[in-house]
Amino acid sequence: MPGEQRPGRDLKRFVLPEIGQLLETGDPWEPCQLLDPLGRPVGPATVYFKDLIAADCSPLTPRSYGMDLLRWWRYLWAFGIEWDRATREDARDFTLWMKLADKPVRVHWRHRGKDLSEIPPQSRAGRPMPGTPNPVTGKPTVGMKYAPSTRAHFETVLRSFYDFHLERNTGSLLVNPFPLVRNRRSARANAHHNPEKEHRKQRTGLYRPTVPKRIPRRIPDDKYSEVFAGLRSHRDRALLAFWVATGARAEELLTSKQGDAIVGQQTIGVIRKGTREYQELPATPDAFVWLRLYQEDAGKKGVPRGRIQPLWWTLRRPWRPLEYDAARMMFNRANELLGANWTLHDLRHTATFLMLDDPNMPPAYVQHILGHKHLATLDIYNRPTRDDVIAAGLAHHARQQQQRDSPPPAVPSPAYNPDSLSVLFGGPLT
Repeated sequence: MPGEQRPGRDLKRFVLPEIGQLLETGDPWEPCQLLDPLGRPVGPATVYFKDLIAADCSPLTPRSYGMDLLRWWRYLWAFGIEWDRATREDARDFTLWMKLADKPVRVHWRHRGKDLSEIPPQSRAGRPMPGTPNPVTGKPTVGMKYAPSTRAHFETVLRSFYDFHLERNTGSLLVNPFPLVRNRRSARANAHHNPEKEHRKQRTGLYRPTVPKRIPRRIPDDKYSEVFAGLRSHRDRALLAFWVATGARAEELLTSKQGDAIVGQQTIGVIRKGTREYQELPATPDAFVWLRLYQEDAGKKGVPRGRIQPLWWTLRRPWRPLEYDAARMMFNRANELLGANWTLHDLRHTATFLMLDDPNMPPAYVQHILGHKHLATLDIYNRPTRDDVIAAGLAHHARQQQQRDSPPPAVPSPAYNPDSLSVLFGGPLT
């Protein structure tokens, strides 16, 4: 019957099997391949990836979308469901599983082959429980459940994937198992919108969760100094200094070539993430000092030199251009010394706050440096941060306590007015 669970499906005890894989080929014509458990490419995903590349999307988009498709295909493989025979009930059940079930635990290679009870828990001494705020940064740690943003991304990807194949009339696909909201299926969004009013945000997918707005966080100056002191090499110090000085995204700075760092103009060139355009960004003298120290050490070790060579390299042989994952792990090691959980993107937020705090820095220039399309994107930085709110609240309570503890002002004692006495007695008193 429609609406009933398929027989033999116990979602409460279901564990997503780690079968199949998303293979990164390094080929620009086909950067990713979704492989089934036998190592064969999944045809519908291959065609979809090709369409994404032709639509001039970011090179990172096929991998991001491919992770969601791999998660969905693992669910289909586990229950023997053909991708073009999936129903709305299948989409509903898996969306419900992602909402309520724990994420699959990826066992570290050091613990493979051991009993799960022998693996130390994530909440061992010195680390907060999953999903709780970090005591240093106040940011929540990674939880045991799928985040709303992850579930929203999954729903968007799968709905667009099935819409693509519905337009192509692929296989025996008749309906999209990830439908729109009921009042949106026969009309476009904001069909009767009043142009004098702002557009109202509408939920498009029926199974799309509500994603809370993220508040950007900056790294305080004292904590930034502690993180900087925990770095191990001149390369890492130069990277951190450039991230905070330029506001570039982490992966954007890693695209710089050695000829892009122009010391005389105090700029460094990067490739923008979305537009793939080249842009020069201003930096601080300190960043170029650390860069020079790093290049001196790298030249002595035999790192390839040349204007068209990558600017950032690994610290050990064989020499390879530094990738995002390695840079992220470098920053995480410095974080662990403080027990913090800041991310590389928080460095971009910190740079934005520093520029906006300067009254002589026009917001339009900040928008251009950050590479934002609209100036309204900076509105999120006008909201008070967690630290500012807490500091203002504590100061308020301190003022109230000071008023309660201070003695009341002395009431002046009544006295005679000399002028009144002169009028009363007809002259000055002697």
